[in-house]
Amino acid sequence: MKNLLRTSFPSLTQNEALARGIAAQFSLLFDPTVEELSDIRTAVSEAVTNAVIHGYGHKNGVVFMELCAEDDVLTVTVRDEGRGIEDIELARRPFYTSMPEAERSGMGFAVMEAFMDSVKVESEPGRGTTVIMKKRLGSDE
Repeated sequence: MKNLLRTSFPSLTQNEALARGIAAQFSLLFDPTVEELSDIRTAVSEAVTNAVIHGYGHKNGVVFMELCAEDDVLTVTVRDEGRGIEDIELARRPFYTSMPEAERSGMGFAVMEAFMDSVKVESEPGRGTTVIMKKRLGSDE
C-alpha cells in the first residue's frame, strides 16, 4: 500500500532543518539503518537549500515537499515555484554554481546523487524546479 505525505513551508533557510526532520521521521516507516537515515536527511537538506537559495533568492516563496512510501522505495519530491534553471545539465555539474559571489560550493546535485539511488530534475525558467529523489530501503534483509 502507498503512503503519501504532502507539506509546504515558507522559503526560509531555517525551514531546511524542519524538512530534514519530517523526511527522517517519515522514513522510519521503512525501519532504515542509521546510514540510510543520514543519507535521506542530507539529500533533503540539499534539495530544500537549493529551492530556498537558488529558487527564490531573497524573495518570499513556498517550498513544497512530498514523501511517498511504496513497497521498499522512498520517493522525496521537493518543488519550488521560483526562478527555475536555464541549463539543468550545467547546474548538475560538480562545482558549478550560479551564485559564485555567495561562495556556494556547487555540490548540491552531486550530493543528492551520492546519497539517493536516483535523482531527476525538472525545471522551467521563471516557473520553478522539481527534484524527485528515490531510495530503496530495507532490501538487504
